[in-house]
Amino acid sequence: MDDTPRIFHHGAAVGVTGSCHRLQVAADRALLVDCGLFQGQDADHPDSLEQHRVRFPIDDVLALVVTHVHIDHIGRLPHLLAAGYRGPILCSIPSRRLLPLVIEDALKVGFTRDRALIERFLAEVESRLVALDYRAWHPLIDDERHRIRIRLQRAGHILGSAYVEVDTYDRTTGHRQRTVFSGDLGAPHAPLLPAPTPPYRADVLVLEATYGDRLHEDRRHRRGRLKDAIDRALANGGTVVVPAFSIGRTQELLYELEGLIHRASDARWRDLEIIVDSPLAARFTEVYRDLKPWWDAEAHRRLRSGRHPLSFENLYTVDDHAAHERTVTYLAESGRPAVVIAASGMVSGGRVVNYLKRLLGDPRHCVLFTGYQAVGTPGHDIQRYGPRGGWVMLDGQRIEIRAQVETVNGYSAHADQHDLLHFVRRMRQPPREVRLVHGDPGAQAALRRKLLEWAKEAGHELTVTLGAEGSMTEPQSANATAEAMA
Repeated sequence: MDDTPRIFHHGAAVGVTGSCHRLQVAADRALLVDCGLFQGQDADHPDSLEQHRVRFPIDDVLALVVTHVHIDHIGRLPHLLAAGYRGPILCSIPSRRLLPLVIEDALKVGFTRDRALIERFLAEVESRLVALDYRAWHPLIDDERHRIRIRLQRAGHILGSAYVEVDTYDRTTGHRQRTVFSGDLGAPHAPLLPAPTPPYRADVLVLEATYGDRLHEDRRHRRGRLKDAIDRALANGGTVVVPAFSIGRTQELLYELEGLIHRASDARWRDLEIIVDSPLAARFTEVYRDLKPWWDAEAHRRLRSGRHPLSFENLYTVDDHAAHERTVTYLAESGRPAVVIAASGMVSGGRVVNYLKRLLGDPRHCVLFTGYQAVGTPGHDIQRYGPRGGWVMLDGQRIEIRAQVETVNGYSAHADQHDLLHFVRRMRQPPREVRLVHGDPGAQAALRRKLLEWAKEAGHELTVTLGAEGSMTEPQSANATAEAMA
């Protein structure tokens, strides 16, 4: 093995889910960044458990670093522990609060409903969680061979999200390297969260490329689009159904809706019901309220003025399944306008499916997408075929699409092409190598072109590698790792 740390991808090299990246510092020392589930077309194995089985070595892993708690970044954690990983799980302080909730839900959906087993696993996870302050270096190892330390910086994607700086120093060779893993970077001006600030320097950057080929609407425009969709529902007597991830998107939408209601001159807005139909989302929202110290300055100004952006008069939550069924029927038959926020964000399951089965065939209603819809998910099919009066398969049923279908990309929790370029070029010492991951091939290729154009104009020497072209071999043991990298 040479004296340069190597990067391997165990997911999200091609596609936008299953994030899991290995920084191999030596044949017997490595660091994992995230360990997520594959979703949509990325989940291409007929046996989901088999696809998510951990086949890469873990006995050399010093630590797992979690950038944030979305399921495509932490969903393989049960598999990792089942494979024998016993090291620490490092994350931010807010992620320390949120991660057990996500894992508990994942266990119920994909593993077991046995409460005793779930509690035992959660206890194991919680015993390994180590919460780190932002902006502070944390030593992983410091001995006669290596000094390795990490630092988390706010990423602006969801509450608790972070990008990871890894400082490695090989005392046997004198080689030093700063490797940065972006995780998922947020868009600027996102509700509740401050925008990410690029690091001072990076030698190698592993950069997400989810929206590497497009630009988002600005916040004023996207808020106007959201208001317009709801205005039409008010006029039509219909419901706006928003498929949204329980953590992050739901809370950002509640924040925006509270603002629209607060400023509304139309009396109908004062009576508009905002319904969160997801017990998990309700629990996350409660934790978000507890984590106010990590909100941004704008959100704190609202609080000081006496407003409650995540707990307001028009907001209702649906808890048990019986109440959920009553709410679906009520909205389908009453003609009373409402906004329903329900999981899952890509319509791959959850309560949102029941709403869409009842409401998609009625032109009074609207489906509003505010986030990425991966190819192979029902959400992508509705988004693509709905505007042409197509159909979608939900729970094995063919559902005709007559409802309005709208997309407001500005509410994406991901940085767009401009923001990703900004993250690189605003570094005081930009990287010599960028590895693009977590994006479809077209998005990665478009972002590479833009990065290389910038580097040429700036006179900066830069290599940009697509995830599929990078070091993809998944070593089977520490010895095999050394041989593969020799």
